Amino acid sequence: MRPSTWADRLMGLLARFVGLVILLATLTAAAASFLYNQSEEADQAARVAMQINMRLRDHVSVLEGVRALYQSDARSSGPGIRAYLSSLRPQVRTPGMEGVGIATAFPAGAPGLAEAQLRQNYGKDIKVWPAATDQKIGFAVTLVEPYTPRRHVALGFDMYSDPTRRAAMRRAWQTGEPAASGVVELAQERMATRKQKGFLIYIPVYARLPASPLTNVATRPGARPIEAFVYAPFRSEDMMKAVLGEQIRGIDGLEVYAGDGPKAQLLYRHGKVGWDAHEQKLRVADREWTMRISYGRFLERLGRPFAIFVFGVLLAILATQLHRVQQRRVGMAQALAAEQARHAEDRELMIGEMAHRMKNAFARIGALARITLRESASLEEFETKFDGRMRALSDAKQMLVTGAVDTVELGRIVHRELEIAGWSGERLAALDGPVVCLDDESAQAITLAVHELVTNSIKYGALSGRGGDLAVGWRIEAGQVEFRWTETGLTAPPQIDTESFGTQFIRSLIERQLKGSWDRTAVDNSLTILIRWPDDGSAN
Repeated sequence: MRPSTWADRLMGLLARFVGLVILLATLTAAAASFLYNQSEEADQAARVAMQINMRLRDHVSVLEGVRALYQSDARSSGPGIRAYLSSLRPQVRTPGMEGVGIATAFPAGAPGLAEAQLRQNYGKDIKVWPAATDQKIGFAVTLVEPYTPRRHVALGFDMYSDPTRRAAMRRAWQTGEPAASGVVELAQERMATRKQKGFLIYIPVYARLPASPLTNVATRPGARPIEAFVYAPFRSEDMMKAVLGEQIRGIDGLEVYAGDGPKAQLLYRHGKVGWDAHEQKLRVADREWTMRISYGRFLERLGRPFAIFVFGVLLAILATQLHRVQQRRVGMAQALAAEQARHAEDRELMIGEMAHRMKNAFARIGALARITLRESASLEEFETKFDGRMRALSDAKQMLVTGAVDTVELGRIVHRELEIAGWSGERLAALDGPVVCLDDESAQAITLAVHELVTNSIKYGALSGRGGDLAVGWRIEAGQVEFRWTETGLTAPPQIDTESFGTQFIRSLIERQLKGSWDRTAVDNSLTILIRWPDDGSAN
């Protein structure tokens, strides 16, 4: 190989290596940028979870303060708690809590003391509801502050009658610690024009013994006697807006589930959570909830990595241009050498084909004379038919050699060859197939192929006059022209184990000029030849 070619190849390898290094560096930088953006969003999600957790702890602190006040003097539970909450103003300091309430214990069927507390706190008769439950004790709401007409409808509600609330109250009663309920519809939602899902946090107020005559005490096995619960109701949407404020505008999707796993109830949803959501855990009193948050900044997240990637790809392409320029020169030289070799091979093939065709032509003329002689009743008839067929053969060859027409129709070639072979007018008229126009090279290849088929059939097959039948047809299917030649009822099984020079020549023409394929199949005393080549769009 010439030294310059070695240098070209070395330069090409170097350009490819540099391009690969640039591409790998680009992919690394883009991935790092993407991971950085994702980590930044994860930190933001963690900060949101911390905000919610801190706000909920503040709410629990307010409840613990109310419990301490209640335990210090139960007789001032109404006025004292009102004054305390009025001074503390939790709706301003820690917004998001619906209010603070007290649920007082009473025995089933005897809500008198609870209703007396309601009358003392609000100056009107308020009945405990529902009137009957399946529990031996109850806890009626005797105070909700700050007072609003919407919250007023919760007064008298027996919270222990609801299973979801009761489960949280029992946990708080048992442990003495704050306990959060599952997802509920708050009692005051009956007056709301737009209902929201909610939950409650309970803190127990254990009974002081001996109990006062004006105090009901509830007991249950394994737990300390209790006289009330201090609780806070939360409306999910109001609480999240109060905690997050304007941050909610920058969040594309947010979901809060009261628990963990697929069975956890959905408490709150904002927007649409995407595939890239970050999951955080929330501590709500004694329960662990799940928050899923996504920011949806698709362009911001992927824009920078994509820009880095595109820039790197452009650099890699630029680095490989030198290789392409050098390779083009090498390729042109190699293509020229290959073209010269191909032309030399074609010349050798054509010279061999010319000798082969001359031999076939004499054999064909002799066979044609014999066929015409068998068909003729007189010498004059023989002369007329034989002369006409020889002229047709000459015209077909002249049409391809001189290029008198731009395209040749496939049916015309087949008709002419079979007419020369001695097919009758009736059989030729029965030939049918779509119109397939062939350019000069394709027409030459098909003409030579059909000529070879006819010649071989005249020598050995159905056109030899020794028995057998021939069927010819063509069609267009799936963008390909399919030409089928079938000889049946032959006197001997066809031999296709080896290929003659003529068969090799035809296969070469079909594969090279037509970019097609040539298949032969012999079964019993029949022969099928199938030629396929791409339809170039000239078929009508």
